[in-house]
Amino acid sequence: MPSHPLKLISSMAPRELLAELASRYQRASAQAVATEAAGGVDVAKRVQAGEAVDVVVLASDAIDRLMAGSRLIAGSRVDLFRSPIAAAVKAGNVAPDLSTEETTRDAVLAAKSLSFSSGPSGVYLEKMFERWGILDTIRSRIVVPPPGVPVGSLVADGSVELGFQQLSELANLAGIAVVGPLPPGIQSITTFSGAIAARCDMPEAARALLAFMASPDASAVKQRHGMDAA
Repeated sequence: MPSHPLKLISSMAPRELLAELASRYQRASAQAVATEAAGGVDVAKRVQAGEAVDVVVLASDAIDRLMAGSRLIAGSRVDLFRSPIAAAVKAGNVAPDLSTEETTRDAVLAAKSLSFSSGPSGVYLEKMFERWGILDTIRSRIVVPPPGVPVGSLVADGSVELGFQQLSELANLAGIAVVGPLPPGIQSITTFSGAIAARCDMPEAARALLAFMASPDASAVKQRHGMDAA
């Protein structure tokens, strides 16, 4: 029997998907896996500081930076899934037209309040709003979600009229209606990758876990959580 659980740490967007995949892997292999999620920036800082973890799942560019800094085992990166940006309104509210760049811009301008995460999708959206020339106009209407609070939760409780986040964060959340994903011309797809931490003392077990999560057997679970196979 494995001596201890593999510790997997990830950003918030794929947390539910990873928890389900870890549970399935544990049943199939008898290798226990403990998953934890936090803000992507915080996860990267913790790994950079040398926290004892086995597997790290973040946006691929963050994985590459940690690998370049020797915090992850070179060559261990495995692309796991891809997530588009989507929007949501409170269940029962009229959904805005997000079919084109122009109608999406109009919907953002018309929203009395809006929110997006501080992760990759939020960074991308803020730059897009700036490119559209509307960031200063809407800035006072932007609600910044508290750490660890999904944008969809603010939409569900009525705090925010229009919320943007990774589709995986919105797909199975009660109290909201998902609008989107964003149209192709302004869509941004985030690839999430996993890699083995330099401090991992069970690298073969970690490698087997990543292989399972990247396998075709995991595709249906990924789709149910709003992700596509990488």
